[in-house]
Amino acid sequence: MSTNTKHFNNIPFSVLDLAPINEGSNAGQSYKNTVDLAQHVEKWGFHRYWLAEHHNMPGIASSATSVVIGHVAGATERIRVGSGGIMLPNHASMVIAEQFGTLESLYPGRIDLGLGRAPGSDQATAYALRRTLNTTPEDFPQQVEELESYFYPDSSARVRAYPGTGLDIPIWLLGSSGFSARLAALKGLPFSFASHFSPDYTLPALRIYRDHFQPSEKMDKPYAMLGVNIVAADTDEHAHYLATSQQQQFLSITRGQPSKLQPPVENMDEIWAPHEKAAVQKTIDSPATIIGSPETVKQKLEAFIKETEADELIINSQIFHHEDRLRSYEIIGELMD
Repeated sequence: MSTNTKHFNNIPFSVLDLAPINEGSNAGQSYKNTVDLAQHVEKWGFHRYWLAEHHNMPGIASSATSVVIGHVAGATERIRVGSGGIMLPNHASMVIAEQFGTLESLYPGRIDLGLGRAPGSDQATAYALRRTLNTTPEDFPQQVEELESYFYPDSSARVRAYPGTGLDIPIWLLGSSGFSARLAALKGLPFSFASHFSPDYTLPALRIYRDHFQPSEKMDKPYAMLGVNIVAADTDEHAHYLATSQQQQFLSITRGQPSKLQPPVENMDEIWAPHEKAAVQKTIDSPATIIGSPETVKQKLEAFIKETEADELIINSQIFHHEDRLRSYEIIGELMD
C-alpha cells in the first residue's frame, strides 16, 4: 500500500439501508424509518443513501428498490440516492434504464445506479422474478453493455429509453468476489465491494480492481467504496447488546430461515449452537464489522481505512430500535466532524 494513507475524516461516508422490517412491525413503518434516517444522515453530512434489492426476505422492505429510491429522494434535498444494488439478472436492462431515467429526471444530479450480478435470492425466487428472461449471472457483462447503451444519445438505435437517453447517471458495479472487480476495472467504472458480508475477499478484490483499472470517459483513476457493518453506541457494552439483532439476522440466514429483524438479547449462547456461532462469527469478527463506543469505532475505522485505502465507506447498521439506529449514525457523523 502507498504511504499516502487516507484518514477517516477526509473520505465520504454513506449509508446502505436494507429497510429492515422489525419483528412485530410492518413494511409501512419500515419506510417511515427509512425516510427519517435519510433526512437525519443528510443533515449529518453523509454523502449518499443506497437501498438494496432483496426478494423473498421477510425482514427486508426494499425489494421494489426503484420505488423506494424515489420515495427517499422526494423526502430529501441534497444527499445522493441510489441502488446498492439493482440485481441486473432479475430485470430487462431497458426497464432499469427507464426507471433510473425517470428517477434522474425527477431528481437531477442525485441518482446513482449500482448494479450487482447475483439474483439476490434463492433459485425458486429467481425463477419467479425472471420466468420470461433467459439470463444468468454469466450474462452480466452483456447486460451492463446493453443498459449503458440506453443512456447514449444515439438517434440511430431502433430501441431507446425514454426517459433515459442522454442522461448522465453514474453506474457502479457491486461485488463480493473478483468478477465484478475485474469488470469494473476494464470498463473504468467505480466499484463497491461488499466487505460487510464477504470480508475475506476484500483485499484480493481491491487488488484486482486497482491493478487492472483502465481510465474511461467517466473516470481517470479507480474509486473503491467498501461496505462496513457498524453498530455504535455510547458504551461498548450497549453496542454489543444492540449488535445481537444483526447476529440473529446472520443466524437466520445461515439456517436458511430468514426472518424479520429481532430485538436484541442479553445472551446469544441461549439461541445459537456452537457450530452456528462459529459460522456467524466468521463474518462478524472481521475488520469490516465494527461494534462499540465512539472511541472504539474511531480506532477500528482508522485501521480499516489504513489497511484498504478505501475511497469511500458505505455503512450498514442493522439495529432493532429506530432511536438506537439513529444514534449509531449520529455517532459516525460526529466522527466525520
